[in-house]
Amino acid sequence: MNEKIRVLIPEEDIQKRIAEVGAALSRDYEGKEVLMICVLRGGVFFACELAKHITVPLSMDFMCVSSYGSGTVSKGTVKIIKDLDENIEGKHVLIAEDIVDSGNTLSTLIKLLKVRKPASVKLCTLLDKPERRVVDIEADYSCFKIPDEFVVGYGLDYDQHYRNLPYIGVVELNEEA
Repeated sequence: MNEKIRVLIPEEDIQKRIAEVGAALSRDYEGKEVLMICVLRGGVFFACELAKHITVPLSMDFMCVSSYGSGTVSKGTVKIIKDLDENIEGKHVLIAEDIVDSGNTLSTLIKLLKVRKPASVKLCTLLDKPERRVVDIEADYSCFKIPDEFVVGYGLDYDQHYRNLPYIGVVELNEEA
């Protein structure tokens, strides 16, 4: 690999902010049960950490939805690789996602989920990259707004590498190699 990773958001800042968002979600969902839908693969680190900080009854399900192949740019097409195991009708759904980038994937996912008649659908994301948005979508809960740089770590990858970094880093490609 011919890239360098520069730290953008340190692990301690991520942990602190996830705890704050978890507390806000717990207040907002007080008296309700929540079905957290983790968007795989990138969202798993965030969803698991976030779940630890939510104090209302919580269950989890998983979807795998992709608009990326090998590379750094969204292809614009959305593919559902793994659908939910649970029926979401009448449930308060909280989507836990690693990043809102172009908005294509999440816009499509939210439309799909709303057809299934949940009581509510909210979006919670670790990272929000508004400069890249091509679809009008806003997260209900967001930990960090970031600039238009390609990031990895805490579940985000570059060609399936770097997901396990405990921080958010920026990929700097070495053009000379």
